[in-house]
Amino acid sequence: MNKSLRTLICLNLFVFTFCSGPDIPNMLDYSKWETFGGTKDAARYSASSQINKENVKNLEVAWTFNTGDATERSQIQCQPIVVDGVLFATSPQVNVFALDAASGKLLWRFNPSQLLGGQNSWAGTNRGVTYWQEGDDKRILFTAGNWLMALNATDGRPIETFGEGGKVDLQKNLDTDLAEFLIVSNTPGIIYKDKLIMGMRLSEGLDAAPGHVRAFNVKTGEREWIFHTIPHPGEFGHDTWEAEYWDKIGAANNWAGMSLDEARGIVYVPTGSAAYDFWGGYRHGQNLFANSLIALDANTGERIWHFQAIHHDIWDRDFPANPNLIRIKKDGKWIDAVAQTSKQGYVYVFDRITGEPVWPIHEKAVPQSDLPGEKSWPTQPQPKLPEPFMRMAYTDNEILSLTPEWEQDIRSKLENVKYGDMWLPPSHEHGIVLFPGMDGGAEWGGSSFDPFTQTMYINANEIPWVIKMGANPKFDNLGQGIYVNYCANCHGVDRKGNPPAFPTLMDLNKNFNASSLDALIKNGKGAMPAFAHISENDRKVLVDYLLGKEQDPNAEKKELEGGVERLTPQYVMQGYSRLLTEDGYPGIQPPWGTLTAMDMNTGKIKWQSVLGEFDELTERGFEPTGSENYGGPVTTAGGLVFIAATKDEKIRAFDKDTGKVLWEAKLPAAGHATPAVYEKNGKQYIVIACGGGKGTKSGDAYVAFALPEIEKNK
Repeated sequence: MNKSLRTLICLNLFVFTFCSGPDIPNMLDYSKWETFGGTKDAARYSASSQINKENVKNLEVAWTFNTGDATERSQIQCQPIVVDGVLFATSPQVNVFALDAASGKLLWRFNPSQLLGGQNSWAGTNRGVTYWQEGDDKRILFTAGNWLMALNATDGRPIETFGEGGKVDLQKNLDTDLAEFLIVSNTPGIIYKDKLIMGMRLSEGLDAAPGHVRAFNVKTGEREWIFHTIPHPGEFGHDTWEAEYWDKIGAANNWAGMSLDEARGIVYVPTGSAAYDFWGGYRHGQNLFANSLIALDANTGERIWHFQAIHHDIWDRDFPANPNLIRIKKDGKWIDAVAQTSKQGYVYVFDRITGEPVWPIHEKAVPQSDLPGEKSWPTQPQPKLPEPFMRMAYTDNEILSLTPEWEQDIRSKLENVKYGDMWLPPSHEHGIVLFPGMDGGAEWGGSSFDPFTQTMYINANEIPWVIKMGANPKFDNLGQGIYVNYCANCHGVDRKGNPPAFPTLMDLNKNFNASSLDALIKNGKGAMPAFAHISENDRKVLVDYLLGKEQDPNAEKKELEGGVERLTPQYVMQGYSRLLTEDGYPGIQPPWGTLTAMDMNTGKIKWQSVLGEFDELTERGFEPTGSENYGGPVTTAGGLVFIAATKDEKIRAFDKDTGKVLWEAKLPAAGHATPAVYEKNGKQYIVIACGGGKGTKSGDAYVAFALPEIEKNK
């Protein structure tokens, strides 16, 4: 850290401490919900107390807004924001709209095709928008695919002075010689002064763009700074990459969002793994700044400190959510800290300024890879505290045994599969059970922190996954090679998929011709992103392969993009696969989904409750099992934790002190999103996006709940 930056931080720390006092938390305005996570510290906490433990049972639907553009397998993962009584959100097809937050009445709606033209080439999920204001200049910034756009927040019209006619191409200004990438920036950036700081969702194959973090001028769209998450020569961390390949490796990106200490001017950026996710033969080394929490100077992008949670990741254990900026009391002393949840079931907690761990973190020796060409890292970090918020290993005692049939089913699926250690490396000789699983542990919905009780609320998945590796096939044709590079991670090398999340690609000629399949690949649909970055010629070859058409046997057996040869992995993962019974139930003893309250002063669990259920199992006499869940919790001053997230299509309110369910309501589709809480005209609302997907029916509704007028006025 340079001297001037250290001086600035120390000065800000002095002012911050002096103004707030040693025993009084420095409070943001938790009565507002104007950013992703509610406030820029990502607390997901509301100071509203009108709805409380006594009257929550009386909640009713206040309004419903239907977007009208859901499709098969589409989702809505958006957490709305509310500014001056106006709610801003997005639809399944990434239309941005504004509603009267009290009535749900539509004020305006914007379809990106109005600015970009043509078909929808930005399919995929979107988690929200960003608001900025300077005087009468009020803007909504959002992304559709690789485009960053700015709208007038009052009427929804593009601001033509932003970028090129209202848009900025995120494929440009990435400081790389490669071009044309899959970029779907689906999580909102964060505002610092006149800068929008943001990351990107990228491919997880060796065609991935580098995951650099950038700040854009909110007024002009110009790039203000860039932080290289894969460091360039001469930069700190460059020596943690293979010298021959560092400029051909991508990802190490921020897709989960960020948090901001606005008073100190520090932005906290969690990153994911580097490509290729499961075989790192071209990236021997520690691989900074993949899988890291990075504290950056929000004004310049300069690194202040970092922590890497996974060295040389070969498990796809991205940091899944933006961290919580918390204030806790440890050993009688207040600490301004940052807490980062993880897929692997740990919470890592650091001093916000120095990056020093609040509790010890030691390096644990882990099993080593047997994949040819791989050099896995010998140790991985393990925190002493906080306590893990889920089970840490899948063992014989954890094999599902609710019925003998299910146990036999799961044991048969575990033949030639190793399990029992969360750090088992992927292998070509046998499969492994990845637990905690591919989607956590904690996931993208994020956690909630109550600043008055110093309690964090974390929802988690406890679902085992199976990883099987295989040698990259000797391509019979170029189409197979292109398929393996772009499609096999989700749909499997054998194209059989893993329904319902990843459909089979067999017999596509029954539903598609060459033209319609090319359009699907180029434009995407539902949760499937667009692959417009694949060249037209390569898409044609891929389409022919998927439709079973014969190809020229003399065709070149390598993939070229713009004349630059792209790397291909020596070993590939055979497809994302949960360990499930034939009936679709997780192959582990319940609970399958949990909500945990963590005392962040001590790092100890206060309570843990089951989250979600399968009605048909409850009817058979089983205790609620919990379910896979996507989306996060919100805590309120009324003593409640609100969360939807579950596949049973319900939203619930838990007693934040005991974990008891006090209220639940059925939604029109699963609420795979995080609620927003706000007030308008003296009335408190909870709104949730009900987009479904992820194996449940898709939906298009935003539903707001409130108390009846007679209850509100008591």
